[in-house]
Amino acid sequence: MLTAEGCRARRQRFLDRLQPSHPVVLADPLHLRYFANFYVDAISSSADFGGLLVIRPDGHATLYHDAKLPGGVAKAHADAVEKLPWYTGQEPELAPRRLVLRPALEANGGRVHDSIADPIGPQVIKLVSELRRAKDPDEVELLKTCMKASDAGHAWGLANIKPGMTELAAYAGVAAAAYASLGQFTTVYGDFTVSPGSKKRGGPPTPHVLEAGELFILDYSVIVQGYRSDFTNTICVGGQPTADQQRLMDLSLAAIAAGAKELKAGVTCQHVYDAMRAVFTAAGMAEFFTTHGGHGLGISHPEPPFIVRHSTETLIAGDVVTLEPGLYVDGIGGLRIEHNYLVTEHGAEQLSNHRIALS
Repeated sequence: MLTAEGCRARRQRFLDRLQPSHPVVLADPLHLRYFANFYVDAISSSADFGGLLVIRPDGHATLYHDAKLPGGVAKAHADAVEKLPWYTGQEPELAPRRLVLRPALEANGGRVHDSIADPIGPQVIKLVSELRRAKDPDEVELLKTCMKASDAGHAWGLANIKPGMTELAAYAGVAAAAYASLGQFTTVYGDFTVSPGSKKRGGPPTPHVLEAGELFILDYSVIVQGYRSDFTNTICVGGQPTADQQRLMDLSLAAIAAGAKELKAGVTCQHVYDAMRAVFTAAGMAEFFTTHGGHGLGISHPEPPFIVRHSTETLIAGDVVTLEPGLYVDGIGGLRIEHNYLVTEHGAEQLSNHRIALS
């Protein structure tokens, strides 16, 4: 999990850059995760409710939140926490739930400074986005926890996805393996579907019954305390890929290796994308590489930097990125693979460890 020391250091970097003369009030759920490890589980009756984080110029931080939020919010890190009553289960609501934070807001200046409507809102949002690029050690450790659970789900998929199974059943099995790895229930989302080629490159699971020879794209994220993994394998249902399907996999493996070789602080995202696309171009297959080449990863999905054809960004030390080349060929099928990496001054550390193979 994120540490109190890590959250405090991120708040201080924020203050050093912003130089506020008054307390700063933050309400964006992403910002509260980043600065205070405050996360309201999406699989709960309180998923749509959050809190306020007030950061004074001297660094002191107070977190205000609804007293009826799930127990996971107790993992938050702030110098002070105030739980505001709304409903106890013994009497009617004390106030409309949406207004429970209003007194705390009024007591701290009446403004939410990371609202897009606030005069300094755009400045605050851009600043936090810049700060989030370089991940701290506690963030990397949390991401590794997400990825370990995703590794377990991918292993289950390779071993168990078979003809006659529905996409929904495949999702349930992968998710259960991730839960078992984590030792807890959490959000697992992404693509759990067959791709016939260009017409469908992904999507949520459906009642479709898997048939031998179909290419099943398994591209998903596991969320832990608001942070998430995101990596992919494509499975040939029935374990007997055609020569053409194996060629798509072999080219994609070569492309991801070419991109990973170029990952290093100071390298442009365009350069990394071009390295992957060059593999497909040399094979006469570039027209079938119709998705992005990768993106940043952390609290949201996707997030900067973006490894795309017309990228303008440069990698920095601490970026956590995905590389996800793929080819979508009608009559053969759609295939995508993906790994996650921590960018350093000297190269990249691969964080995901699932086996990429058609069978």
